[in-house]
Amino acid sequence: MQPGVDYIGVGVGGLIVNEKDETLLMKRGLKSRNLIGYWNRPGGIIEFGENSRNAICREIREEFGVEVEILGAFGTDETFLTEEKQHWVSIQYVCRITQGNPKNMEPDKVDEIGWFPLTKLPEPHHATLALWAETYLREKNRFWKN
Repeated sequence: MQPGVDYIGVGVGGLIVNEKDETLLMKRGLKSRNLIGYWNRPGGIIEFGENSRNAICREIREEFGVEVEILGAFGTDETFLTEEKQHWVSIQYVCRITQGNPKNMEPDKVDEIGWFPLTKLPEPHHATLALWAETYLREKNRFWKN
């Protein structure tokens, strides 16, 4: 049984941002579960017994080799991927890197990574990435306390 296909998948997503209003993205490769060739934020499945905050920190560590601080939660995202016949519900977070330099830790699943201005996202990207980028820019003061 596959999450997202045989039953609704439950996951997390993280918009990693910096003080320059840039976000760290990955271009999904041929062995990705979905959205192959699209730029997107990191994320993945919540494992049994794992809370969503720990899950996004783990996923970012696995994908980029960095430690992050969660600046806040956006809410949830429900995604229907018609071509892949997948349905996902994901809890979305805003994060910042606290330790390490990002590198592509999953070259079999990710073609490339990079920092991009939130106002100039690379193409192609999934519509939810643009939605969360716009939401962050509109509400960023609530995430940066200092």
